[in-house]
Amino acid sequence: MGFKNTADVIIVGSGLAGVYTALNIDSRLNVKILSKGEMSENNSSLAQGGIAASLETDDLDDHIRDTLKAGSNVNNIDKLRIMVYEAKENIDRLLEFGVPFDRDSYGRLTTTLEGGHSRARILHAGGDATGKEIMQALYKEAVNRDNIEILENTMAVDVIKKDNKCVGVRIIKDNELIDIFSKAVVIATGGIGALYKNSTNSPLATGDGIAMAYRAGCILDNMEFIQFHPTALYSRDEGKKFLISEAVRGEGAYLRNKFGERFMLKIHPNAELAPRDVVAQSIYNELVKTDSEFVYLDITHKDRDFLVKRFPTIFNKCLEYGLDMSKDLIPVVPVEHYFIGGIKVNDDGMTNIENLYACGECTNTGVHGANRLASNSLLECVVFGRRIANSINNNIENIPLTILDRDDIQIEEADESFFKPIRDKIKYTMDKHVGIVRTTSGLLKAREIIDDIYEMLKNKYIYNREYIEVLNMTIVSKNIIEGCIKREKSLGCHYRIN
Repeated sequence: MGFKNTADVIIVGSGLAGVYTALNIDSRLNVKILSKGEMSENNSSLAQGGIAASLETDDLDDHIRDTLKAGSNVNNIDKLRIMVYEAKENIDRLLEFGVPFDRDSYGRLTTTLEGGHSRARILHAGGDATGKEIMQALYKEAVNRDNIEILENTMAVDVIKKDNKCVGVRIIKDNELIDIFSKAVVIATGGIGALYKNSTNSPLATGDGIAMAYRAGCILDNMEFIQFHPTALYSRDEGKKFLISEAVRGEGAYLRNKFGERFMLKIHPNAELAPRDVVAQSIYNELVKTDSEFVYLDITHKDRDFLVKRFPTIFNKCLEYGLDMSKDLIPVVPVEHYFIGGIKVNDDGMTNIENLYACGECTNTGVHGANRLASNSLLECVVFGRRIANSINNNIENIPLTILDRDDIQIEEADESFFKPIRDKIKYTMDKHVGIVRTTSGLLKAREIIDDIYEMLKNKYIYNREYIEVLNMTIVSKNIIEGCIKREKSLGCHYRIN
């Protein structure tokens, strides 16, 4: 009989969705947060721009309208209304937890404009370090809570089920396979950036929670919608790319092609502040048309002191590349940024499996439609994270703790040299055929390649991190490709040219 461990609630993931949910769970309940890497290694910490929130009642309907427009009007209107209308109470909660949102000289919260927004409603912290500032405040709060235990360098492998109810999670920790049993589980594992050669995401974002949920029988939805951020700092190195926040365009930056022309003026009435799908697709077309590897972001018409204060992180990163934002044009290129599809959940974040919830980027609440409006992602995390916590708080008394025996399973040694080429093949395939622009022939080719990888992997089921990550990448890629093939017409950030 294997090692047993128990909790009231297990939260898989240590980004904003996971930690904020934990902080809203009743302090009498024992909560375990599982972090695949160190606590600081998550996409929430990388978020620069901010968190969109209508703090004035006269802006609520405008925020809904802007989100619908960006999402091609296929958003789930009920969930969108929940997200927008419950924004203020969650911002107040973040302030209670000590999040230092930027304020003006009168102490009022300052807001900025981003693409697709009809007014300035983006709260930010540390200028362009919003995610980092939010997460530092929440980590501090979580560490001081007696009922919250954080397990770092702990990889969740599978949901444990009995009679179609979730009863716990199987994990790998310190090279040991452990089953932890709980009354409720929340999957909050973030995005899928590691499926692509270039992404703004942490390399840990291999889609684990989505694959886990799929194996457990959860419904996945809208898998074809992947947002490519228009402006990542161009570099020849593959891997994680540095994001140049949309807020730079919000503060007046122009996009120019290699001839110095502002090409967005001819494409959309909002020019550089068009929704992200429009800007990313326009840059892609411009690169093809002008035979270029990048376009330029130009904010040289703004005062240097303003730029240093407003964008300290970006300014310093550009300096590392020998670029002074106040004098030099910044070479940028679109890269994979945010996953809109994912695990289907109801208004309270529950999946179709009892006692299994999901929150944040790994879910498809439907609020984003076919393309996410800038800075709505952090808002989605907190609004639905709190709703999940409330659902757990209200129902946990009626859920028994189920502990199952399991056969003794050993962790097998992984041969990294075997898995790396497979991982690279997935990244190359997704980049080439399932990127900003998709074709029928490319998608069919991608399906063939990924299906072959899946056939090779599926019957092995080896309990080690290398294998599980590659299997997860394959399962998620397979579902994305199927979604792309089924949706024959372009919509939002799913852009088909034939």
